[in-house]
Amino acid sequence: MDAIVAFFSGVSSLGVSVVMPIVLTILGVLFGAGFGKSLKAGLTVGIGFIGLNLVINQLMGTDLAAGVTAMVERFGLELSVLDVGWPAASAIAMGSIVGTIIIPLGLLVNIVMLLTNTTQTADVDIWNYWHFAFTGALVAIVTNNVAFGIAAAIINEVIVLIIGDVTAPMVEESLGLPGVSIPHGFAGAYAPIAAVVNWIIDKIPGLNKIDINVRTMQKKFGVFGEPVLLGSIIGLLIGLLAGYGFLPSTAADGTTVPSVLSMAVYMGAVMVLIPKMAALLMEGLMPVSDAASAFIQKRFQNRGKIYIGLDSAVGTGHPVTLTMALILVPVSIFLAFILPGNKVVPLADLACIPYMLVLVTPIVHENGFRGLITGVIVLAVGFYIATDLSPLITSAAANVNFDMGGAAAISSICDGANPLTWVITRAASFLGPIGLVVTGVIAVALAIWNRQRILKEAAEMHAAEKSAESNE
Repeated sequence: MDAIVAFFSGVSSLGVSVVMPIVLTILGVLFGAGFGKSLKAGLTVGIGFIGLNLVINQLMGTDLAAGVTAMVERFGLELSVLDVGWPAASAIAMGSIVGTIIIPLGLLVNIVMLLTNTTQTADVDIWNYWHFAFTGALVAIVTNNVAFGIAAAIINEVIVLIIGDVTAPMVEESLGLPGVSIPHGFAGAYAPIAAVVNWIIDKIPGLNKIDINVRTMQKKFGVFGEPVLLGSIIGLLIGLLAGYGFLPSTAADGTTVPSVLSMAVYMGAVMVLIPKMAALLMEGLMPVSDAASAFIQKRFQNRGKIYIGLDSAVGTGHPVTLTMALILVPVSIFLAFILPGNKVVPLADLACIPYMLVLVTPIVHENGFRGLITGVIVLAVGFYIATDLSPLITSAAANVNFDMGGAAAISSICDGANPLTWVITRAASFLGPIGLVVTGVIAVALAIWNRQRILKEAAEMHAAEKSAESNE
């Protein structure tokens, strides 16, 4: 067992841009796509992830974060909990005892669910199993029991896989990702909230008629409705709020302070480059996805459609998602300042806001108005969750000897503000084993319901195929 854990931990440490080509090449060969074709597909996906990371980490995680930091300092925000970002959160999660076994365990759970028809998703995004490990690490702390932490990680995974199944048809249609589901521990947690908000708005006269769509804006406003100009305008506003000048300057510590115009170009670049990188991801994914679909349909006649589970990054290029994310960046700073009781200053994870909204976009049918309302709600609630969980996250960091850079307390938007993580963790914290039993029963009930849905869908699909064959 130790050798297996060590192997998967080593593979995971390579990072998503290396892990995904390996996994997709193996899957492509197993599904009959051929080695050469599978290798090319895997490398293309890996390159796509590198491109996405470069854009998001540099333009949003560095340049945008610097502007936000300047805003915080300029307006005198006094918030005591530091947002250390998802890289730190994932390092804390994977450094825990739960994290050391989550990859082989997560793969086993996924296989069992596939065999029992309780999921349609083959989750190849093994790097993002860290989201499940993060929940497990926190539960292990509040219960002082590693076994309970492992159980919590499994409960989290089961629920997220089901969310991925249910939202997959919307992902295919709205995001243009055929054969793909997004069983992402961070993005998936906001899908139920978006569904509830969307349902409520449907019931409110007047509000239910408002539809702000980036594509519609492009038609109405011509070139001024294009994503590149929208991004540039938002970048300009952030630069102004940060107090930047129209020419670069030098700070007291000798660092270069960008100009307002630089911020405008940076954010415009985000709106252009991320969709192109997402398109590269899909170019690589399609051969493997098609081969997987053909393989499953040929060998499992009683099965419905099988989806390839991927990182939510594949959906960040949608213009509605990007527009909402860039608008919500300054909104998040404002919320952090005005919300009573919030102690978290959003910083490192501002670049993660697009990931938060990936499943929101298809659920609200690409309606930017509903998406923004959902975004404001989840961010507001998320700040309180991140504040509440900060002592546990700080303890988890100490347990794995994580360098907190002198900060007394840390948290993150991803996954410290995750509502699903919070529900599972606090259920275990308040109720102990009973809390885990309750969340476990809910997960099992959802799995049984999902199995019934899958079998019904499969029966309808195969009946339609037989009908089509008889008519030929």
